[in-house]
Amino acid sequence: MQAMQRRAFLAAGSAALFTATAQSAWAAFPDKPIKLIVPWAAGGSTDAIARAMAQRMSQTIGSSVIVDNRPGAAGQIGTDAAAKAVPDGYTLAIVELPHAIAPAVTTRLPYDLLRDFTPVTMIGTSPLVFFAGMNDDSRDFKTFIRTAAARPMPPAIAHSGAGTVSHLAAELLASRTKIKFNMVPYRGSAPALTDVAAGTVAGHFATLASGSSLLGANRIRPLLVTSAQRVNIPGLKDVPGLAESGLKGLEIDQWWAMVAPATTPLEVIERLRREAIAALDHPSVKERMAVLGVQLKGSTTGELRAFMRAEAERWQKVAHNIGLQPQ
Repeated sequence: MQAMQRRAFLAAGSAALFTATAQSAWAAFPDKPIKLIVPWAAGGSTDAIARAMAQRMSQTIGSSVIVDNRPGAAGQIGTDAAAKAVPDGYTLAIVELPHAIAPAVTTRLPYDLLRDFTPVTMIGTSPLVFFAGMNDDSRDFKTFIRTAAARPMPPAIAHSGAGTVSHLAAELLASRTKIKFNMVPYRGSAPALTDVAAGTVAGHFATLASGSSLLGANRIRPLLVTSAQRVNIPGLKDVPGLAESGLKGLEIDQWWAMVAPATTPLEVIERLRREAIAALDHPSVKERMAVLGVQLKGSTTGELRAFMRAEAERWQKVAHNIGLQPQ
């Protein structure tokens, strides 16, 4: 009996020592720079969001947070690098709506969004905006659709490549309106919107962040936001939502979230989550996000995991319903 009690005592002591050692190992976190991977080129909306977050977190977390742009392969290169990084809290990544869509349109992803990452927090969301050129006579989306339906040759809608959110949004629009738009692929929203402004194509779905410069120069016009109702975002307050435009049920929100490699210690994840949430609540970050049209939405790890799973399932169904086959 005494031997059993002794073994139990030793086991409990070992467990306590292990826990204390683990806590001590992470007590000094972070003691070197943290890398925040953005799987797109510098200058885009995701890069701007990441830099606003990194700048504020660097001032409070006790170490610098450095944005690391790794573009290529439709975001796969940078995302794969983050998935395969050492899970010690010193590598983070920004993921977003295209990451949830990707499994529905390609079978060659080198990572699994739900398996290879631990969620940290949601950052925010933004509806898509349907932009038309200023030379288009349509002053609202209903008029745009009526005019398009009456033409013998439907207008061209630009998108950012097969399987992107702008492509799926355009296909969903075509499905609901029964109009066979001419879908024209581009290498991103920047060149697509440039051609919208020039009148080469009739319209394009993009975030406010992507269209802000051309919108500010009065070269493109927002006709629709992909939220049920109008949104309280500067530059979009007078733009109809889906319900007003007769397209209720097609809600699409671009979203951004912070993740870490799978198996990153939960103590570290929680520290990073607290720092990220605090950054989202800082006036400088709020101001920058407002300019980008991003509505801030922090979350718990569990909430973000459930959200990403639901988004992946939703876009699998959308791709199937519009007949988009994974390549």
